[in-house]
Amino acid sequence: MAADGKVALITGASRGIGAAAALAYAAAGWRVALLARDAAALEPVAARIGTGALALTADVADWPAMQAAVAATMDRFGRLDVLVNNAALLDPIARIGDGDPAAWGRLITANVTGAYHGMRAVLPVMLAAGGGTVITMSSGAARNPHEGWSAYASSRAATAMLTRSLHLEYAAQGVVALGLSPGTVATGMQKAISASGLGPVSQLDWSAHIPPEWVARALVWMSGPGGAARAGEELSLRDEGLMCQIGLI
Repeated sequence: MAADGKVALITGASRGIGAAAALAYAAAGWRVALLARDAAALEPVAARIGTGALALTADVADWPAMQAAVAATMDRFGRLDVLVNNAALLDPIARIGDGDPAAWGRLITANVTGAYHGMRAVLPVMLAAGGGTVITMSSGAARNPHEGWSAYASSRAATAMLTRSLHLEYAAQGVVALGLSPGTVATGMQKAISASGLGPVSQLDWSAHIPPEWVARALVWMSGPGGAARAGEELSLRDEGLMCQIGLI
């Protein structure tokens, strides 16, 4: 896909899927704004991309910080075409009766309110430009409960509804809202799931997980005509037909 100078803002870009996505967008000719809480962790990712990268230190749970990140992206690049709502917490992994209520609340704030903050911050820019794309990471856990995952699964169910709501309210104004459920991915988050020992996902062999680079390629593909044709949907990388379209198999 020809990027034509387009710009993507990726949250949670210092590692895992977010870092892989930043590199994939850059390789496809996009300019990228990379956002994470850890400035030091962002530096090597931004360095690999070079002048086409803007590293932004912010917490998606902080509304003024998200506003400032979007403003900084516009100041640097003059446009913003895609938001990838990727930043998310996994902890607490615990049965409902055993978990820490404060940790449960922090996850919901980061994963749900953080995704909303991203959408809310980019909407004025995208509407003024006549459109844009917002991709929010999802999970099969949004529909199927897993032992110990009450916080994470609830947050993904909520962000799936946020995506549907964004589509309902702004599709007519050119905003393409999409979700992506990648399945299990070989990242640090998956290592934490395995270490928890809770539920069937923790028992999967490492070879069962797809590489983050596959998810990154899917995100770039979703940012073009392929994604626009599926506006309002949650796409799954368990769908072999979709994987064929993207060129993953």
